[in-house]
Amino acid sequence: MPHITRTHRFGLLTPSSNSTQEPEFSEVLPRHVSLHTGRLSFTNIYADTMLRCIEELEQESRKLADADVGVIIFAATAPSVTLGKGYDLELIKRMEDASGKPATTASTAFIDALTFLGIHRIAIAAPWTEAVNKTVVAFMEANGFEVVNNEVMGHVRNTELGRVDPETAYELGRRVDRPNADAVIMPGGNWPTMSVVGRLERDLGKPVLTNNAASIWAGLRILGCHDKINGYGRLLSNSGADR
Repeated sequence: MPHITRTHRFGLLTPSSNSTQEPEFSEVLPRHVSLHTGRLSFTNIYADTMLRCIEELEQESRKLADADVGVIIFAATAPSVTLGKGYDLELIKRMEDASGKPATTASTAFIDALTFLGIHRIAIAAPWTEAVNKTVVAFMEANGFEVVNNEVMGHVRNTELGRVDPETAYELGRRVDRPNADAVIMPGGNWPTMSVVGRLERDLGKPVLTNNAASIWAGLRILGCHDKINGYGRLLSNSGADR
């Protein structure tokens, strides 16, 4: 195996039951960026579970700091919006205070990416329950985005979500879209979505932002890496541009 010089280290905080993020991040990250992962205890996609996993945030952030990562991203949307607008910023501060490293969350990444692309109206395709999705819709609306439609798959067990066919993302993305939506967003870090984003964007004629693509985009920008990454949607292919 030839040696590859890794110039940047990307720290990922993921739910303990997640089986999708590490493969998708490893596939998409530029070869000069290495991936380092910490895990927060999380099995079912319920509000109380999401709040409990946050109790481990500082401990796992400090562990990633031991690897001298250049960024830490808590790449889970639902747990980072549970307590409404501004909760993501509280979590970022907790991670940064504990680790001494710059940090962000998946929900923050969605906000930043939508703003970067100049998007105001969105449709949300989500893999979890309607109860969980209400908090996501409320968070996006509180941050100034108009949610024109949203639909869910109803998954509760996170391990089951990690086993679903990526075509579920394609089908729900097509179904949730509306003519007045500027983009479709697909939260859910354990939902395999990256392989269908390009096709979905071509068919819908608009940006499609997934949890993992937005998280990778945000993390790379904090690292100062502006590589254009093709094949995974408009957001990552525009990573080299600033506005």
